[in-house]
Amino acid sequence: MISYPNLKQGASIGVTAPSSGVEDDKHDLVKLACKRLNTKGYQTICGDTVWTEHKAKSAPAKKRADEFNEMIQNDQIDVIIPPWGGELLVEILEHIDFDKLRPKWILGYSDISILLLAVTLKTGIATAHGTNLIDLRGEYSDDTTAMWEKVLSTDAGESILQMSSELYQKQWQHNNASPCVYHLTEKTEWKIVAHEKVEVKGRLLGGCIDIIRHLIGTSFGDVANFRKQFINEEPILWYLENCELNTTDIRRTLVQMKLAGWFDHCSGIMFGRSDKNTPVENYTIEDVYQDLFDELQIPIIYDIDCGHVPPQITLINGAFAEVKVENGKGSILQKFI
Repeated sequence: MISYPNLKQGASIGVTAPSSGVEDDKHDLVKLACKRLNTKGYQTICGDTVWTEHKAKSAPAKKRADEFNEMIQNDQIDVIIPPWGGELLVEILEHIDFDKLRPKWILGYSDISILLLAVTLKTGIATAHGTNLIDLRGEYSDDTTAMWEKVLSTDAGESILQMSSELYQKQWQHNNASPCVYHLTEKTEWKIVAHEKVEVKGRLLGGCIDIIRHLIGTSFGDVANFRKQFINEEPILWYLENCELNTTDIRRTLVQMKLAGWFDHCSGIMFGRSDKNTPVENYTIEDVYQDLFDELQIPIIYDIDCGHVPPQITLINGAFAEVKVENGKGSILQKFI
């Protein structure tokens, strides 16, 4: 069985940096995000790792893990939201006390997704792939991003529906501050390989493909055991998003996932938008998706609201999802069962 945390009104939010911390000149962004959350009735508690960054990490691996372990076990903290992702979260996995994890939400994406997936695979505790703390600093959030609160407040046994966004952000404009943080200008269109419409169901698992591929072959990436122990061998519906890989590297990674058994009993695969899908010798990302479809003969959906091209839907690792896509529009119904 999957264990679903629950976000209560007035919850305490622990802010720790298990990957990258925040440089001095960006501390105001963290403080503003915390202020926004405090205004909404939450209490934010920032750990020491948030305020430091040196050699691509907030602190040595053991210190980052210790702070995370303390927050996840602390009864005074209800949910954990890192400031953002980074590069080297993988270093802390061996130092995390997985046997002592309390069922509380961890929310984030990018490098944080390796922690999210490892926690769900090893413990059966649902984790939340969605906005990071820094991007909650606006006066308000777009409708898609704002759903993080409703999703995390959904009771076990209940369901939550999210729709594809109307617009997405083509590029970051860090020097152009706005009440909504994101600058949404481009029309969203969810796409499907070889079909005009699709409906697919399964247990959600996924994250940033650059990062979670490093769980393959480790004790933290045992998908087969997860299916057996926690979801009664139900099919997996994968969601993946690309931060930095070119098309041939994505292809190599997907083949490795397939050979490792990650796509066994898979009902479908969804890919987030990316501006980094650089072709290699005219081998495009559409070619990658077509090759995957030809091999697996399962629904392949792409350009969904997930990842580094915001906004993004809040996707729950472990939740049972029903996804529908037609005419460029999509819906994801997540059931906390």
